[in-house]
Amino acid sequence: MIDTLAAVGRWTAFATSALPAAVVSLVRPSWWGKPLYSVLVGGIPLAAVTGLVIGIVVWVHTRGALARTGTGAVEYLPTFLAAAVLLELAPVGAGLIVAARTGASLAAELAAMRVNEQIDALELLGQSPTKRLVGPRVLACVIAVPLLHVVIAVVALGSGYFAEAVAGQTTWLKYSSAIIRELRIDEVLPSGLKTLAFGLLVGVTGCFVGLTADGGSEGVGRATTQGVVLSVLLVLAADAVLVGVIRLL
Repeated sequence: MIDTLAAVGRWTAFATSALPAAVVSLVRPSWWGKPLYSVLVGGIPLAAVTGLVIGIVVWVHTRGALARTGTGAVEYLPTFLAAAVLLELAPVGAGLIVAARTGASLAAELAAMRVNEQIDALELLGQSPTKRLVGPRVLACVIAVPLLHVVIAVVALGSGYFAEAVAGQTTWLKYSSAIIRELRIDEVLPSGLKTLAFGLLVGVTGCFVGLTADGGSEGVGRATTQGVVLSVLLVLAADAVLVGVIRLL
């Protein structure tokens, strides 16, 4: 219990220094451009596939349930699909994609640098690892997760429309009108902004686990596993907390 509390304290202290470093990195695109490219190149295909599956699967299940409800209930299918995608599935899906992929890569990369004493060499040269390595990577994650959220949402809603159009039940005008009929911007926008928190948590956690790794090559392996597990757990926990906060506002 004491060790867990100590680890939480160290993570919190690390996060309080990583966030200012990420803000400072904004003025140096050359620092965070490569990490952002790396996150997006691997994340966009996964986001597209995730959106495609979400759109079709939700459409199939929702349409069947609405068809059994009664005549005319199927007209609300686009609204239900958009609510599920925009309010929950797309933000969480983007967070989990980056957590699973980038959380591991950040932890492995920085753990290898720690084991090979590259971090120590950087400190001897008078450069801050937090400012030079952590800040740009955290910023890249914060930028990437909202972009992947948009990809998932667009593909999911597009695949839902395609499935409904193939069934001969709708037109684009009717479909888009049904989407915006019930959804409000004060619901959609906060749900989308959750992705900023997800990106921050993944970036900070991956870097923290990597920089605190030890034990040679085995330590790199442990850091990689911990980076994925902790990032996924924090994204899910943050989603539960933020949903409650959004409902209270």
